[in-house]
Amino acid sequence: MKLLGFFQYAYLVFAILFLYDAYTQWSTGNGTRALMSLLLAALAVFIFFFRKRYRKKFEDKNNQ
Repeated sequence: MKLLGFFQYAYLVFAILFLYDAYTQWSTGNGTRALMSLLLAALAVFIFFFRKRYRKKFEDKNNQ
């Protein structure tokens, strides 16, 4: 179960990497790729919170 917690935070790392990529692409003038990176960063943050909530529900169910 702790391994799932590790992968949960990996999504935040990917979000930071996508934000950095968006910043570098935006500064070079490649707006389309920057928007794609921003979309992927938002998706990674969404998945982080979704998995966090799902894991908490699963742990609460097992502790009852």
